[in-house]
Amino acid sequence: MSYSDRDTFGIYRDRDDEGPGPRLMGADTLIGEDVYNQQEEDLGDIKEIMLDMQSGQIAYAVLSFGGWLGMGDKLFAVPWQSLQLDTTNQRFLLDVSKERLKAAPGFNKDDWPDMASNEFSSSIHGFYGTQQNLAGRVTSTGSVMGQSSGSLQSGTQQSGSQGGTQSQGGGLSQSGTLSGSKTDQSDKY
Repeated sequence: MSYSDRDTFGIYRDRDDEGPGPRLMGADTLIGEDVYNQQEEDLGDIKEIMLDMQSGQIAYAVLSFGGWLGMGDKLFAVPWQSLQLDTTNQRFLLDVSKERLKAAPGFNKDDWPDMASNEFSSSIHGFYGTQQNLAGRVTSTGSVMGQSSGSLQSGTQQSGSQGGTQSQGGGLSQSGTLSGSKTDQSDKY
């Protein structure tokens, strides 16, 4: 089931170019979303989205991987900036092989780590090659997403200074807030 199928409020339905998706999306519609890699391997699904209450940013997506019918799953905190939204297939992409993900720092659903600790954050960001306290980039449709190198959405993306990315006149300020964003309305659902 995709995020548009879980949209009980009609956030993503086509309303003559009105509506927030995919620039702004409801967190509850993203829970359960599939995550694939560039090799089209199923890496699992998102079980939770962790918010940094001090910065107002999304810190991690908790990915469930492995197991069978929900039993024996291993959970992984994946930095939000390492995920990319694939609006064509309505799923997330994570640029990591299945084998590498098996070696990622993970945890049991009954024993969650202190995700706010500096040690945990350093370990996770070190594994995925992301930076702590860095917001995601702006995609071609204006949605704030991960820092992956590949573009899965139409439009031009170009790396900006300060670690953010600019997209069709919009971008992230150094603090991670949107500035001058221009939405490409051709990527509607």
